[in-house]
Amino acid sequence: MISPVKIWRRQKEIRSILGKKGKILTWSIIYAAGPEFKKFAPYPIVIVELENHQKATAQLVDYDKDDLKIGRKVVAILRKVREGGAEDVLVYGIKFKPT
Repeated sequence: MISPVKIWRRQKEIRSILGKKGKILTWSIIYAAGPEFKKFAPYPIVIVELENHQKATAQLVDYDKDDLKIGRKVVAILRKVREGGAEDVLVYGIKFKPT
């Protein structure tokens, strides 16, 4: 479980990226995921250069195989990052979606 304090501290970073557009610099498919992400595997991870030239790494969601290409335009969105128990803090983070 992630500490609620760590989640709170990440909010500034998330706000700075949320809604920003960019393009895929490179991508990879994760086949052997950690225990918290096994149910999502295989899934793509992308490195994106945002319009302000900042780079970010996150999962690509709501995509077709044709979207997995260098130069594809994407936008940063907010999605649930992990599943938790009934008393855990819900953890949301940045993921990218093709535009």
